[in-house]
Amino acid sequence: MGFMDKITGAAEDNKDKIGDAVEQHGDKVDQGIEKGSDFVDDKTGGKYSDQIDQGGDKLREGLDGLGGGDAAKGDA
Repeated sequence: MGFMDKITGAAEDNKDKIGDAVEQHGDKVDQGIEKGSDFVDDKTGGKYSDQIDQGGDKLREGLDGLGGGDAAKGDA
């Protein structure tokens, strides 16, 4: 097994682990995304609220794909 095969395999293993964690703890993941978004919005004085909200939505969509469902909202 070559070096790149090891890296690719490790990435796939971690993807499965992340997906499992998102499925099990979707409500906590959603709270973390919301808290992080609020923090950044506060630090930027609300100047980029729309972009921050869009980024949070994209992050949720990406995590939902890993979990195989609407996991970031706790609906795995």
